[in-house]
Amino acid sequence: MQVAFIPFNTSQIHYSYGGNGNKMLLCLHGYGESEHSFHFLEQHLPEGYQMIAIDLPYHGKTQWKEKADFTVDQLVRIIDGVLAARNLPGASFSLLGFSMGGRMSLSILQSIPHRIHKMILLAPDGLKVNAWYWLATQTYAGNRLFSFTMKHPGWFFGVLKLGNALKLINPSVFKFTRHYVHDGAMRHQLYQRWSGLRKIKPNLHTIKKRIIENKIAVVLVYGEYDRIIRHERGEKFRKGIESWCSLQVLQAGHQLLQEKNAALIAGLL
Repeated sequence: MQVAFIPFNTSQIHYSYGGNGNKMLLCLHGYGESEHSFHFLEQHLPEGYQMIAIDLPYHGKTQWKEKADFTVDQLVRIIDGVLAARNLPGASFSLLGFSMGGRMSLSILQSIPHRIHKMILLAPDGLKVNAWYWLATQTYAGNRLFSFTMKHPGWFFGVLKLGNALKLINPSVFKFTRHYVHDGAMRHQLYQRWSGLRKIKPNLHTIKKRIIENKIAVVLVYGEYDRIIRHERGEKFRKGIESWCSLQVLQAGHQLLQEKNAALIAGLL
């Protein structure tokens, strides 16, 4: 994979690209990851495919300096900028989104469905509104509490440990949450990322209509042992669009972007 930057207003967007051919695959990474998460896929791409992976705002080497919250319109403009840089202005493409990148992919399909060939979502965020995320990012009081907690996490650690001791919190969720709040820098990033990306809110009813109207094939892939994002969310989303949306469950946890799954992921294209 080769890497490059494109300017976007006052920011610099970092991305990687590889493969060759007339078919384009756009890859969007998960929370705390980067475009590098997709590099292993390049050698497994089907004949005639090329791929682009973008570092989303507040992630990787992208230098995000915009003041306002990130929007779907900005994301589409960034994609168009990258495609233009690769001499593919206005091109259609398939989407591959992992975890948080799934929420981004759903929003892209909602915005420009006529340009999407296929969408593959790996353990996707965005198919269910997390109550804590909604409270922390969509309400004023919740966001103030979120900000305070990221600066003074002591009380939150106490609640977290108590919930774990009383077995009110799944051990996987406990470890996942503790990992992202134990360090000051990581808490700052968490606040930036959750708050800065809060306007990316896919409307599932509209998206299902777009899928049917534009005849877009959608594949959902989950890990059987994933306790963060459960496959039941995908089963519920599929209702009414079964002809266009399929679902697979792998013998895996949440992290599906691994070399051992490369052939399967590539085969879905």
